[in-house]
Amino acid sequence: MSPTSEEKERRAMVMRAILEAIKSSRTIKLPDFDADKSVPGVVALHHIGFETNAYAGSLGSLDYQFEGEEDLLHLIVSHREGLKVSPTEAQEVASFLLDGIPEGLFWFKPGEYTQHFYIGHDVLPEYLSPNGEPKVSS
Repeated sequence: MSPTSEEKERRAMVMRAILEAIKSSRTIKLPDFDADKSVPGVVALHHIGFETNAYAGSLGSLDYQFEGEEDLLHLIVSHREGLKVSPTEAQEVASFLLDGIPEGLFWFKPGEYTQHFYIGHDVLPEYLSPNGEPKVSS
């Protein structure tokens, strides 16, 4: 996948929002459910992120959404049209978003229609500059 300049800009905005939430000890929550934007799918998480929020974006036809889970940050990757997402596709999205963070620091839980990644909140400021960019690109 080759990110567009808009996708790169959105990534930086999302990562800055996450770093700010970590700095201020705010929980990163999923957007409130909006029934008007709900689209039937095979699983409920197909369309997470359709509600506009600071912790979501897209890369190509794949959508991503971050949320906080206690001391972990959860990244959900799904296909905009509810299609299956391969682990390889999802790992490309995670690598794009988590550029600069060693892969050994995030955990991958594969699925069929959604793919999930988990990383400790505390490691992000160590590897990302305040502007959301990697301190050292991988």
